Amino acid sequence: MAIESSANTGRTGAQVIVDTLRINGIDRAYAVPGESYLSVLDALYEQHRHIRLVTCRHESGAANMAEAHGKLTGTPGVCFVTRGPGATHASIAIHTAYQDSSPMILFIGQVAREMREREAFQEIDYRQMFGPLAKWVTEVDDARRLPEILSRAFQTCLSGRPGPVVIALPEDMLDDIVQVTDVAQSPGLAIAPTDASMQALDDLMNQAQRPVMILGGGGWSQVAGDAIRDVAERHGIPVLASFRCQDFIDNDSPAYVGRLGLGAPAYTRSLVEEADLVIAIGARLGEATMQGYSLLTPPIPRQRLVHVHPDSRELGRVYQATLMINATSPEFAEALSELDYQPTPAHRERLQALRHTYETYSYPAYEGHGLDMQSVMSVLTGTLPSDTLYTNGAGNYTLWLQRFIRFHRFRSQVAPTSGAMGYGIPAAIAAKLAFPERQVVAFGGDGCAMMSIQELATASQESLRILFVVVNNASFGTIRMHQEKRFPGRVSGTTLTNPDFVALARACHLHAEAIENNADMAAALARCLAHDGPSLLEIRLPPDAPFTPGE
Repeated sequence: MAIESSANTGRTGAQVIVDTLRINGIDRAYAVPGESYLSVLDALYEQHRHIRLVTCRHESGAANMAEAHGKLTGTPGVCFVTRGPGATHASIAIHTAYQDSSPMILFIGQVAREMREREAFQEIDYRQMFGPLAKWVTEVDDARRLPEILSRAFQTCLSGRPGPVVIALPEDMLDDIVQVTDVAQSPGLAIAPTDASMQALDDLMNQAQRPVMILGGGGWSQVAGDAIRDVAERHGIPVLASFRCQDFIDNDSPAYVGRLGLGAPAYTRSLVEEADLVIAIGARLGEATMQGYSLLTPPIPRQRLVHVHPDSRELGRVYQATLMINATSPEFAEALSELDYQPTPAHRERLQALRHTYETYSYPAYEGHGLDMQSVMSVLTGTLPSDTLYTNGAGNYTLWLQRFIRFHRFRSQVAPTSGAMGYGIPAAIAAKLAFPERQVVAFGGDGCAMMSIQELATASQESLRILFVVVNNASFGTIRMHQEKRFPGRVSGTTLTNPDFVALARACHLHAEAIENNADMAAALARCLAHDGPSLLEIRLPPDAPFTPGE
């Protein structure tokens, strides 16, 4: 995108930053305003027709929205926060973006250059603070270097394994007048597999009797997922999704057989344990997906392992794979589709049996009395459009979604593999802004939702037609479950006294209802969906309701 600027035109550092955002296709930024970057806010005012500034109520919400935007679109989510407390509030989203491989740029207002290293008001050394959490952290000392630094930031967060970049902006630097030339849009760099590695993979696939694919990681696309689906269906290879990556392939595909991760069913765990070839595409094969690194035992798994990953530093980090392929997932998917793998009738019979198991496992039953989450999921899945976009944070309530929702297109499941609570509400706001034509549903447990409940006001301010579902069991359910297993009868710190979620939502100008019986679910849901604006539906579970759907 061309911007009217040249080396002969003086601009403030803040104006250079905003112009660079436009050049790189950024049309939305999330923020909680702060005095440390007032000049950027003023520069955004000048560009308000091109870049929409979404004002949030808490820096964690703003940063989570930016992370979700990156995860949803594959383009960097941009967030501005002030120094000190603003930056520390935003750090959770940086951790999520790193673990989830989401492209994101966090800009932090910083103390003036002459104030540094005096423990000035709200001063933090961001290189030290964010060093382990981000792909790159820097502070801009000279506004003349902004085009160079920002170009590197966009390339870094998009290339290879995507991730977050953090840039600190001393407030006096933002007012410096500089004459600089803008740099063209900085694309991410793709990595293609070699011919030799693909030939080695072809040989392994033709030798395998019990192959399985695991999909995960960042940098995917609808095209890549469709290509993998085509290969798996043609060749009779079962496909599993790694933790919270179930939307990488259409769940109605005959090749899709379920998920790994927290609360994964026994049959998917056995599938990996009994496989003679595991092809992991994009997934890091982390603790959650690998059930505490028990499904594949490091450093050398019993199964033959093909590990495809865009970050060469990840290959061999935990597992010494039979074959390591350094490639981005779309490029690998394209190369995989060209292999001449020959399946046997036994492969197809095995896949059909696994698919039948998945379909039986993922079908929610409805009970006409009481209130239970399986019945709630039955009504939801029977009512909502097939392309509904679901968001959630962390907690046992998420297992109901992971078991009973079938995702049909890439980016329909937006959730943190980092296990961060408070994610679902802000992620839903970013999702609706990115895809205004789609139905967006945010799930949160009572504990999880309360960590970002103030962003309901943001949804109302932006007039976003989102359905927020709060699953209320009056406890930190995940911790309570583990507590009762290890220390039965000794409940400590996990019981919650909650606000009236309906009244709270109405105070934020939402339509809101609560249900306490399955029979009320369909009508309440219909009213919420019909409302022209954000709505909240509280599921008031009885005290004896099960924490999880079980196996």
